[in-house]
Amino acid sequence: MKKIIILVLTLILSTGCVNKGNLISNNQNTDKKLPTSEDMKDSYKVNEEGMTIEERYPTPEGYDRVDTKEKSFGDFLRKQKLKPYGEKVLFYDGREKTKTDVYDSVFDVEIGERDLHQCADAVMLLRAEYLYQNEMYDDISFRFVSGFKAEYKKWIEGYRIKIDGNAVSYYKATEPVNTYESFRKYMELVMAYASTLSLEKELKSIKIEDMQIGDVFIQGGSPGHAVIVVDIAVNEAGEKVFLLAQSYMPAQQTQILINPVDKEIGPWYSLKGKERLITPEWKFEFSDLKRF
Repeated sequence: MKKIIILVLTLILSTGCVNKGNLISNNQNTDKKLPTSEDMKDSYKVNEEGMTIEERYPTPEGYDRVDTKEKSFGDFLRKQKLKPYGEKVLFYDGREKTKTDVYDSVFDVEIGERDLHQCADAVMLLRAEYLYQNEMYDDISFRFVSGFKAEYKKWIEGYRIKIDGNAVSYYKATEPVNTYESFRKYMELVMAYASTLSLEKELKSIKIEDMQIGDVFIQGGSPGHAVIVVDIAVNEAGEKVFLLAQSYMPAQQTQILINPVDKEIGPWYSLKGKERLITPEWKFEFSDLKRF
């Protein structure tokens, strides 16, 4: 599969999370100096014993979490399991992410041993895991960069996907199967052939004031980047703050991002008085907000 030259070239141009236009280096994040984790602890206290997003991150003073329905995507994200506080983000090959002032916690997620779980992949995996856990198999589908729609319901029926240059098609390969192991093999294929380019086209644009948990800031490109909103809180004035998660390149564990601008509210983000969203490794426009 990987030996097909045309498709490999397409993948090289369309996957990953580094783009010099919106990339933010350690030396040029914002006009302000990036806060460290210690800076955040001076004004915002993390519950280090908490093992989910909801447990670990109390809302800033004056804010309350928005309500979520049981078994909703928002409820699923808020209850995502985290690794013990202080653990380092690992790349797919076991190396530690050494770049500082980027993340505050690490998701307890299996990313495999291939360089696949990058930015858009982490978002797609979270969405697919939610649908899989709630047995909404017919809703699990993602488009490849080529435009081909990879449907998990076809995968369950025993169909597999044949890739011949730019031609992609289904073929009957096995008896019906719906194990978690098989689901992850399907997702590995999706992550190999989908990217920010394809995911951005699948999602629908959302006004920034209508942001919900599960919405995605995404810039499709060769390559681009994507981060997902994993929790939201609101105050009496209706102002929102939110938590963001990302993976990056090379493939690495999903992480809760720190806020490089407003250290007084810890990793929570506020857009009040802002012209764009500035994260530790990328800048987004408000118009980049989209939804599944």
